[in-house]
Amino acid sequence: MNQITPQPGIMDIALYQGGQSHVEGVAEVIKLSSNENPFGPSPKAIEAVRDSAASLHRYPSTDHASLRNAIAEKHGLNPDRIICGVGSDEVLQFVAQAYAGPGDEVIYTEHGFSMYPIIARMAGATPVMVSERDRRVDVDNILASVTGRTRIVFVTNPGNPTSTMVSDAELVRLAQGLPNDCLMVLDGAYAEFVDGFDGGAGLVDRFSNVIMTRTFSKVYGLGGMRVGWGYAAKEIIDVLNRVRQPFNLSLTALAAAEAAVGDEEYLRFCQSENARLRIWLSEELAKVGVASDASCTNFVLARFADRNEAEACDDFLKTQGLIVRRVAGYNLPNALRITVGDENACRHVVAAITAFKGGTA
Repeated sequence: MNQITPQPGIMDIALYQGGQSHVEGVAEVIKLSSNENPFGPSPKAIEAVRDSAASLHRYPSTDHASLRNAIAEKHGLNPDRIICGVGSDEVLQFVAQAYAGPGDEVIYTEHGFSMYPIIARMAGATPVMVSERDRRVDVDNILASVTGRTRIVFVTNPGNPTSTMVSDAELVRLAQGLPNDCLMVLDGAYAEFVDGFDGGAGLVDRFSNVIMTRTFSKVYGLGGMRVGWGYAAKEIIDVLNRVRQPFNLSLTALAAAEAAVGDEEYLRFCQSENARLRIWLSEELAKVGVASDASCTNFVLARFADRNEAEACDDFLKTQGLIVRRVAGYNLPNALRITVGDENACRHVVAAITAFKGGTA
């Protein structure tokens, strides 16, 4: 009797683990495990969601033209070179589905987003992990790992969970060093937290094999809506649209994202508060012996003496109603990723870690 079996590679996928939301026995918690905006979405986005309720019986736009135009206007891009997805994850999935398959290789870096190897295996391709250097993407290591089978290179910039950045010069060197039949994907989920950073749009315009992805889940506070987008050469976008389902984004999600991208005042508030508090948080943690790299994101990667201390600190934080993220799965067992919350949350974290380290909270 024939047995129904999945495609090769599917059972090698380790299920993605999201940030923890609850602690058993603790009624009220402060969640700092998923890099969510502590201030929530723009009031204009909330209003747009409410207004959309009367039209829930209507199918949404299939071409996302209104949202693409809004994104293009804000960033000075060509709307015909933008594609929207269910979070930037779906756009990354489109790329692998369209450009990689059995026998191909997909490169990602040691501390890169854990969805990259999952996405590669979904397409039947082989994920290849490349080591980083001091929690930073190493372009030389990537180029040395490229083979005739390499079809995609994923780079998170700024990095998650490292919070570090790759310089423009290094990204140019990487793009120049890749074969013409290899795509470089710049995942810019945290790009809005870096002053003056275009997320890689300029590189997309310069190199035909570079793709940039962005999301509304972080600074825009729309993680629950799942809206992301990508920017690439028109020829690539045409390919990706052929594997995109026509109604992949709901009417409500489209309305929320368009309203959010138009609320510049709220965006600046969120960026300013995050910049202020991430500096304060890292400096206060350093005072009690918890180091971190300068953060270019909305989280701090707090480093401890070893894995045991990091896990013990995490356990203690949970008793205080504070949920952060262990990142051993990202090859950083001695670290905890701590979302930059509002001021109250940041002060709670500092007080708890100070107490854990034996200081005076």
